[in-house]
Amino acid sequence: MSGRLEPSRGWPLFVALLAAGYGAVPLLFGANQYIMSMVVAALVIGCVALSWALLGNLGGMVSFGHSAFFGVGAYVSAIVTLKAGLPVPAGMALGGAGAVVASLAMLPVLRLRGPYFALAILAYAHIFRIVATEWTSVTGGSGGIGNIPVLPTPLPNMFGVDMGGKTGAYLVILTIVLLFALAYRAIRASHYGLALRAMHDSEDATRVVGVNSTLLKGLMLMVSAFMAGVAGAFNAHYLNFLEPDYAFNGVWVTLPIVAAIFGGYRTIAGPVIGALVVYLLDQLVFKALIPTGHQLVLGGLLVAMIIFSPTGLLPLLQKPASKPGRNDHA
Repeated sequence: MSGRLEPSRGWPLFVALLAAGYGAVPLLFGANQYIMSMVVAALVIGCVALSWALLGNLGGMVSFGHSAFFGVGAYVSAIVTLKAGLPVPAGMALGGAGAVVASLAMLPVLRLRGPYFALAILAYAHIFRIVATEWTSVTGGSGGIGNIPVLPTPLPNMFGVDMGGKTGAYLVILTIVLLFALAYRAIRASHYGLALRAMHDSEDATRVVGVNSTLLKGLMLMVSAFMAGVAGAFNAHYLNFLEPDYAFNGVWVTLPIVAAIFGGYRTIAGPVIGALVVYLLDQLVFKALIPTGHQLVLGGLLVAMIIFSPTGLLPLLQKPASKPGRNDHA
């Protein structure tokens, strides 16, 4: 799914990708637990990358603190399902809601711009990690939380393939990413999306014509926080264990940013495709060739992408299909 789904071109490709995602991948790789675990991890990163790109593309804000939303969502879902006995889907929804509540604490920094906003959000992520570490009566402190309820299985068996375990988790996170991408597309196509894109180009100009830029930026921060929080909640139930240094780790910021920029953060599908390409290449190819220091190859690949195609992988792939003379802007 691209950022511009045209009925005559985009939907057949979208349906083909759906068939591949829900049919071909489980049938081809469902028996290989290692590959499925890599794909699930890549989709979790893709989900956070999508939320990061939404905030940057529509809200015009660069965040270095999405690990705060990821960690808060993970802890809220783990606690309400383990201690209050709520079903896992309800816990995951509350995890997203918890991340939204956490984002409310960040509203005062919305008046900051550029690196000042990014660093302020990063500071919040450290604060939440310290709270999770010190609030031992609720979070278990540095020892973490174990025996978190597992994810529900969508279907026990399909075409002879066991849908439990990692394949079931794959279907759950794939559905979450798909729903978030559709929500992103709906927001972007709305009047609010038009105002947000105009605000991204010139915030002062949109204020002159009566757009409440602070309100719109705050709403995008909440939507982005909810998406990252649900991704964190899914990951907690997928791993069945949680501790502060992992939940609020900086890797939940750096990898999504790399994936979004590599895939094309101005598009909707780009961050998810970037996560799949970057993570699977690194873990399945580069790591096998260079067990120590394989991240160097990934870094070089990212630098090459930024130099030769600053808009990312997806716009680069779309160029040959574009008709001469057409505007290629996402």
